[in-house]
Amino acid sequence: MKRKIFGCLVAAVLLVSNSAAPDYDIVIRGGRVLDGAGNPWVKADVALKDGRVVRIGTVPGRGKTEIDATGRYVSPGFIDMMDQSGRVLLANGAAENKLRMGVTTVIAGEGGTPVEAAKIPDYFRQLETQGISVNFGTYYSSTQARVTVMGDGAGAPTPAQLDAMGTEVMTAMRNGAFGITSALIYSPSSFQSTSDLVTLAKVAARCDGFYATHMRDESEGLVKAIEEAVEIGEKGGVKVEIFHLKAAYAPGWGKLMPQAIATINAARARGVDIAADLYPYTAGGTGLEIIAPTWVWADGVQKGIERLRDPKLRERMKREVAAGSMPGWSNLVHASGGWANVRLANGFSDKYRQYHGQSLEQIGKALNRHPADAAWDILLEGLPNRSVALYFMMSEQDIETALRQPWVSIGSDAAASQELGAVDALGLPHPRAYGTFPRVIAEYVKRRPILSLEDAVRKMTGWPAQRMGLTDRGLIRDGMRGDIVIFDYDRIDDGATWDKPTALPTGIDTVIVNGVVTIDKGRHTGARAGSVLRHECKA
Repeated sequence: MKRKIFGCLVAAVLLVSNSAAPDYDIVIRGGRVLDGAGNPWVKADVALKDGRVVRIGTVPGRGKTEIDATGRYVSPGFIDMMDQSGRVLLANGAAENKLRMGVTTVIAGEGGTPVEAAKIPDYFRQLETQGISVNFGTYYSSTQARVTVMGDGAGAPTPAQLDAMGTEVMTAMRNGAFGITSALIYSPSSFQSTSDLVTLAKVAARCDGFYATHMRDESEGLVKAIEEAVEIGEKGGVKVEIFHLKAAYAPGWGKLMPQAIATINAARARGVDIAADLYPYTAGGTGLEIIAPTWVWADGVQKGIERLRDPKLRERMKREVAAGSMPGWSNLVHASGGWANVRLANGFSDKYRQYHGQSLEQIGKALNRHPADAAWDILLEGLPNRSVALYFMMSEQDIETALRQPWVSIGSDAAASQELGAVDALGLPHPRAYGTFPRVIAEYVKRRPILSLEDAVRKMTGWPAQRMGLTDRGLIRDGMRGDIVIFDYDRIDDGATWDKPTALPTGIDTVIVNGVVTIDKGRHTGARAGSVLRHECKA
């Protein structure tokens, strides 16, 4: 009888024990944990609760969700330092192409915010209300401030106009922007002087903000452009981030990048807080409008379009394209080594769809047109969309040289796609939108001994988080946000190519955002656990 009662008690205890609430939301078991700081991996369990990492090591309790990571790597979620998703997330917050690359946080805003400075809080609230699957932060564009105050034409602002621009910048900073950006290769951003940018940088500096820049020249004048960015940082008192560092000038391959790095290192040595990001591809992607000299756009976009339609002005433009770059204009045809290295990516018209993927040299021959005329015809036909091309301007040697620098992080320069498998929201079929982050590991750790795995992960996690002041992200440590990617080192690969730019990567099967499984067995769970990241301004 006693034996029977004892047996019932044991069964009851086991029943209570098995039915007790889980100790954690998620426990990741037995993975090779890379902490994001560059340390070697350790074999450990990782427990998450209430959106944060709460235990690392041997976890005796159980999780509501248990994930077996045996033989796989457990890393902080990747941070995209140059994202273009500010607008598309309003239409679809899933950002699945980003998540499939292991990206859990994006920093957008090269072109600014999709709303004016005063409406940024409403914009952020809309993102939060609708729900986003990645964490999102953004810069505000100095060009936005300029256009708001004085339109999209050339010309120097008056002191009153510059003050008004500063007011716009301060409004954006107080509303959560991480700093100001410029894109000085494009009009009307190119009309901003160094002095104007120093003035606006000083405003951002009051909030410990950044000056992040697509520099005035990434080609023959690369070093001078870096020197300008350094000057703005020093005089403006801001941190400087160089977007998509590249030596985009075929005649200068192997020479310009070492000079650029030496210039940045010299600035860092004297205390300038400057760093850079890059995407690991030999072609950039941008609009066909860059083929027209800057003076074409000096009186605004509409006047520029009228000039493109003028046959006489086109003859002048073609002579200038043939002559190379000029002050205030980077000639990307010249930088690419000629029309044969500029490939039409998307003309946004049925008329020219058959030429997608062909060089402008090939298209010109097929149409019996000068390649420049073909480019501008395609541009005009595609309006109001922005027809885009791939400019093959970089060398693998220079990419490797840049990647080796400890202060270089990774930024895709791509947007989320509104639908998985479609081109990104920019309409640009470039493999960087689907392949950037897995490519860093697959190409530069596995296929070439350029980076160690630990350092590659650091460049995509701990370093960018520290750079952006995201003190609770980028590392797997107690108390940190639960942004985690689990990947199979043997399988990880970037499937996207120039011919198949939207092919999905492999080897990344689990992605967790703020403690919520968002990619599970390679599929989006529908979770919208992402947060809007607001830069704090105490001014």
